[in-house]
Amino acid sequence: MTNLTKWDEISKEKAKKGFRIHLLVFVLVTPAIWLVWYFTAQSYPWPLWSTPAWGIGLLFHYLGVYVFAKRAT
Repeated sequence: MTNLTKWDEISKEKAKKGFRIHLLVFVLVTPAIWLVWYFTAQSYPWPLWSTPAWGIGLLFHYLGVYVFAKRAT
């Protein structure tokens, strides 16, 4: 039974690490996307579609790792 607990802890840590990586990539890539838009054609703000969509995905990733995972245990 102790091995199952150890594996559960390892999977929780991997899930948290995965979320932190996702957040870091979001924080680094989103300004780059906006800079590409700024230095190219500024006629239509197309990053207004990708930024909130990715933010919603990040929110659900957070909820899955930190909120709903606690209810399952």
